[in-house]
Amino acid sequence: MKLATRINSYLPKFDNDLEKVFVEFNRLGLTHVDLNYPEHVGDIEFQQMNKLLNANDLKANGVALRFRNEFINGELGNHDLQISKEAIQLSKDAADYCRAVGGEIVTIWLGYDGFDYGFQINYRKVWMQIVEALQEIADYAPDLKISIEYKPFQPRAYAFIDSMGIAGMMLNEINRENVGITLDYCHMLMKHENPAFAADIFASRQLLFGVHINDGYGLNDDGLMIASSSPFKTLEFLYYIKKHDYQGIFYFDTFPVIEDAVQETEQNIKMIKLLNDKIDKIGMETIQNIIDRNDAIAAHELLISFLN
Repeated sequence: MKLATRINSYLPKFDNDLEKVFVEFNRLGLTHVDLNYPEHVGDIEFQQMNKLLNANDLKANGVALRFRNEFINGELGNHDLQISKEAIQLSKDAADYCRAVGGEIVTIWLGYDGFDYGFQINYRKVWMQIVEALQEIADYAPDLKISIEYKPFQPRAYAFIDSMGIAGMMLNEINRENVGITLDYCHMLMKHENPAFAADIFASRQLLFGVHINDGYGLNDDGLMIASSSPFKTLEFLYYIKKHDYQGIFYFDTFPVIEDAVQETEQNIKMIKLLNDKIDKIGMETIQNIIDRNDAIAAHELLISFLN
């Protein structure tokens, strides 16, 4: 399995030194790195970043946009078109850096494109503005995957791209082969989606570009260790990802605060491998046969077998 984890969980423990973090990633057996752009890059030229990655036998999966400061009232869909243009340019810069470090995916989470009050934004105008901006970014970097990560709320009361349905509609209007979806497990729980449903729909269309795996209770972006609160949902999610031969990485988007970041990652690795082995032990064909029966009792019996 291709595995990565959240750099920001490690920086405080390792003197905010990216090189020390990468050494630890290598020791843990992680394979890939996702860099927040421009947060983790700073003044590190791509040549130096490549040296850091190569020295620790790590590969860049890609970069994830982090919009701050002037973007708090919207990024690509900002009412101020100059700010929107700056968000587009930042995305293009991120694509250039991604390519230079050997990454494949530019992940765009529009945390501030949204609203807090009724009558606050022109929905159709913002919709078209975001669509056209993503088309421009996709056309700028046709060799890279541009991946939309949706989330229902936080930091805005309502996020603009908030669900599998809205994200799917937007993909249809963007109409670019290199634009797809990053599914964040906890974000889907917040929207009261079944993560397996989204995995089946997007992965079956080769539109699943990234997976952020974690867990939570559905009311907040809890970022708990994987399968800690909804293990059976996690199993079903992993089943569909496996069914559709997802070749991307699993990114542990978990937030250790009290817990030690290294120990937490070790637990995530143990758990995802255990769940993968459970699926293999029962067998993909057996699981599919049970699904095809549309029988709740048989499905519950399957859950019991996962515990054996």
